[in-house]
Amino acid sequence: MAANMISAAAVKDLRERTGAGMMECKNALVETDGDVEKAVALIRERGQATAAKKAGRDAREGTIASYIHAGGRLGVLIEVNSETDFVARNEEFQKLVRDLAMQVAGLAPTYTTIDSIPAADLEAKKAALLADEDIQKKPENIRPQIIEGQLKKWFQSVVLYEQPFRDTDQKVGDLITAAIAKIGENIRVRRFVRYQLGEDI
Repeated sequence: MAANMISAAAVKDLRERTGAGMMECKNALVETDGDVEKAVALIRERGQATAAKKAGRDAREGTIASYIHAGGRLGVLIEVNSETDFVARNEEFQKLVRDLAMQVAGLAPTYTTIDSIPAADLEAKKAALLADEDIQKKPENIRPQIIEGQLKKWFQSVVLYEQPFRDTDQKVGDLITAAIAKIGENIRVRRFVRYQLGEDI
């Protein structure tokens, strides 16, 4: 499809869904003959390829940010790393960090990534799922697939990178991958802590 046949509204919609730049969105729509879903997949695929190239690079700079929810009853401290101090001061990076802090405040993840889940916690969850009466009633040969599906749902609730970002179909991990592709440096959430007034009292 010719570039002049792509509407500004389609580019804007794709940009809102992926966070990619205007030209990247337009090019993706041209390559996919205006198919928005295919364009979304293409942009995410390219972002993941870019992120994969940068993933091995050291990210020791960055920022520690705080977010205090209105009323002062909930707060988050989060450390997000980048490769350079220059990027850490970048407005796009700062916005990403704010969004991530609000995500932690709102959805209360326990772990950063699936790889960061301690083996004992993962084994305990698998054992609990396997002991569940509903799963025990299923034929033995399909239990592993059911447990895998249940684990995936669990990851979406307790792992920051696996959670849906706000009310979108984009995972937080995809949001970070898109930021890596856009900013051009490796970015990772190193750690976070969430405080809620009165918890554990």
